[in-house]
Amino acid sequence: MSRVPGWLGRLGANLTEMGERLDERRAEVEKEHAESEPAGASPAAVDPAPVRRPAPPAGPRPDPAQAVPWGVRVAAEAGWRLLVLAGTVWVLMRVISAVQLVVFAFVIALLVTALLQPTVARLMRHGVPRGPATALTAILGFVVIGLMGWFVTWQVMENIDTLSTQIQNGIDDLRNWLLKSPFHVTDKQINQIAKNLREAIGANTDQITSAGLEGVQVVVEALTGILLVFFSTLFLLYDGVRIWQWFLKLVPSAARPGVAGAGPRAWRTLTAYVRGTVLVALIDAIFIGIGIYFLDVPMAVPLAVFIFLFSFIPLVGAVASGALAVIVALVTQGVFTAVMTLAVVLAVQQIEGHVLQPFILGRAVRVHPLAVVLTVAAGGMVAGIGGAVVAVPLVAVTNTVVGYLRQYAQEQQPGAAGQEPASPVPDEGTAGTDGQVRENAEGLAHQE
Repeated sequence: MSRVPGWLGRLGANLTEMGERLDERRAEVEKEHAESEPAGASPAAVDPAPVRRPAPPAGPRPDPAQAVPWGVRVAAEAGWRLLVLAGTVWVLMRVISAVQLVVFAFVIALLVTALLQPTVARLMRHGVPRGPATALTAILGFVVIGLMGWFVTWQVMENIDTLSTQIQNGIDDLRNWLLKSPFHVTDKQINQIAKNLREAIGANTDQITSAGLEGVQVVVEALTGILLVFFSTLFLLYDGVRIWQWFLKLVPSAARPGVAGAGPRAWRTLTAYVRGTVLVALIDAIFIGIGIYFLDVPMAVPLAVFIFLFSFIPLVGAVASGALAVIVALVTQGVFTAVMTLAVVLAVQQIEGHVLQPFILGRAVRVHPLAVVLTVAAGGMVAGIGGAVVAVPLVAVTNTVVGYLRQYAQEQQPGAAGQEPASPVPDEGTAGTDGQVRENAEGLAHQE
């Protein structure tokens, strides 16, 4: 049997001694731990499992809106409201465009009613019943309008051949004048302009042909619109009071007093605008027509009628009708007559703008000139000539209604001017008493 090396024996002895010491130290620790525990403790409590304590409750989370700057929040609130308003306006415009003929007929009927209603009221004050007064006024009014249209058409057809010859002669004179003018216009340039015009006309031949094929549809729509205007005007003149009362019943009772008060004021504004515009247009047509008649401009009377009709479009209509008269004078009578026609038009329009309109319209129609220009432009872009005609009275009426409702809301606030707010209106009425709506409506019917 071989002998174990000495170093290996010593290593084993040291490991044995170290193990004995560890056992002794463990026994001492267990003895000390047993003495420190209270008597009767269960063995399971000797080495308890670690207990996980719940985390303290977190504080309330801050509102995310508080982290957004105040200006951004205001812009967002206003933005979505504007989007809703824009969507509503878009839907309304789509509906109006679908029934555009009916809407325009009713709006024109309102304007004609505002013009003719004082005549009905005057006849009723002289003892004529409402029915005959309404029928007589409506029939005479539309007969006058029809005669004006017939006269213009007759004059144009009667003088179309002579006017064509004069226009051709005027174009030749203008060509000769341009060739001799200091503008250094050459005959080649004039021929190129004429060629471009012919090409433009040829390119639009299909559109012109299609428009001619759709002429029957246009005539039918025009006749339908005229009938709608006539019957709408007739019923508005005869039964406008009850129509207004029926409309007020559709308004919520909380808003009914304000609407009942705003209606007569809006109607007075519309009546003042229509009557004032008709009077101003008539003065323009008469004096400009007299001027171009003495200047020997062809078709002076039809041009005067055109000036009268175009005067219903504020600012733009006067410029367009005056330019038409100047062009006719230029191509038929020459440069001198055109300059004199321009002088007559400018003189009459300056007198109209600075004397007649402030005196006739007064403060009934308070619309800033910038608002007039923008409104006419927007109305023309949306609905053509009809939109340009009705844009300004619509803005004038809206301005009156908004101003009255703002004043009414201030008066209804508690403690305003030391007065108590007005009592709510019952469903049967439209103002503070049962007779106030009828009084307001009668003010519409008998307003002059």
